[in-house]
Amino acid sequence: MVAEKPKRKMAKRKKKDPNKVTTTLRYRIKDASELNRLDNHARAVNFVWNYCNDTSYNAIRNHGKFLSAIDLKNLTAGSAKVLGLNSVTVQAICEEYVIRRIQFKKRKLRWRISRGSRRSLGWIPFKANSIQIKSDKICYLGHGYKTWRSRPIDGRVLSGSFSQDAQGHWYVNLACEVSKIDHKHQVEDVGIDLGLKTSAVLSDGEVIENKGEFRKLEEKLGKAQRANKKKQAKKVHAKIKNKRRDFLHKETTKVAEKYHTVFVGNVGGKFLQSGNGKSSTDASIGIIRDLLKYKAIRHSGYYFEVNENSSTVTCSTCHKETGPSGLRDLGVREWICSGCHAHHDRDVNAAKNILRFGRESLRATKVA
Repeated sequence: MVAEKPKRKMAKRKKKDPNKVTTTLRYRIKDASELNRLDNHARAVNFVWNYCNDTSYNAIRNHGKFLSAIDLKNLTAGSAKVLGLNSVTVQAICEEYVIRRIQFKKRKLRWRISRGSRRSLGWIPFKANSIQIKSDKICYLGHGYKTWRSRPIDGRVLSGSFSQDAQGHWYVNLACEVSKIDHKHQVEDVGIDLGLKTSAVLSDGEVIENKGEFRKLEEKLGKAQRANKKKQAKKVHAKIKNKRRDFLHKETTKVAEKYHTVFVGNVGGKFLQSGNGKSSTDASIGIIRDLLKYKAIRHSGYYFEVNENSSTVTCSTCHKETGPSGLRDLGVREWICSGCHAHHDRDVNAAKNILRFGRESLRATKVA
């Protein structure tokens, strides 16, 4: 008789608590004496990433096999001590590499460069069990890194990373599991049309303006670039980014607090960038979507992306396609429906249609 192979016991996955959400907290590291140590760790991380990239590509090319995260972990086992990294960090690099390879559907990803003008910004991933949090310090591999604690660390830390910006500043990012905010909303739902002239227009007529932070500092940035003052140019870029994100954080928080269900048009960022690079960057459509999504869920609400095809040309009153269409009519911001004679603002009308499309899709989902 042939002995039967023992059945593997499948690990039970913990059910996700519907009252919990994951949010990322970011703190800047202020101890300048420790930054060289982080730079050394980042170079070691780049070495592991490049090893995974090269090994994975050779396995695909020579054997037609895509290496999994487990395969890469086995191949890099024991390297942490030699490289001066935590073993959990090496495992996190392998996992991240496989995730990105699948995401971008490529056999080989970009190399991480440690030196030169095109070097990659520093990145050191870790898991919760590889760090200790002590008052204003984050301890990693026996060294404490002081941070500017702008807000308390809420919830349970799941994972995180050290990351570097273009100016050379280091930050620690902590992914924390926190409870949803028990919040009562003033309005049930809203449709949002994203655009360039105004960053977002709501179906009730409210507007999130496009502040044009890049346009305001464009001349100063141009002077720094022409004079080859790279540090000054990086500071201007950082100022633009910080002012833009600060404004959008405040505005999207107001939306998440006021509306229970948020329907957003799914217009693509690449579509808007064609010929409108600067305006599209200032509008920050992708950032608005990301902020609205996690903030709506955090405030016990819902977020849905809606197909916004024909939302601009369709009358929100009689539902007939009588509005301005085509490239020639892009400058037409107000119009009157030839069917019901209703007067429309182009963006508000689109937002109302997005709200209607979202409601209809939700009803269809419930019926199915």
